[in-house]
Amino acid sequence: MVEGHIDFAPPVPDLTAQGFPLVGGRLDYLDNRPVAALVYKRQRHAINLFVWPVPSGAAQPASTVTRHGYNLVQWTTAGMTYWTISTLNAPELEAFAHRVQQHITPPSTPQSRGKDAG
Repeated sequence: MVEGHIDFAPPVPDLTAQGFPLVGGRLDYLDNRPVAALVYKRQRHAINLFVWPVPSGAAQPASTVTRHGYNLVQWTTAGMTYWTISTLNAPELEAFAHRVQQHITPPSTPQSRGKDAG
């Protein structure tokens, strides 16, 4: 890895139409690991979305916790871990996380059904 750069391409969903405009991004470190830090906004609240690859591709559903006045929603999908942190209220932050998930997870295709018997 080149210093000051990450060796993966994080997904960067455009959520402006849903009321969460992207206002910036940076390289950051969590637990001594480089992560992509994307910054979105909702009204006067900044929303930090941290993204980094995970060695195992096991998906983990979203979970929400609140600590010291900050809400955190975290999940793992498609080989990446996502943490979104903000002072935004928990329901709106969960809605933001859901919209991110919709943009990064390809829609499932319906199984084709066989012909019905006569």
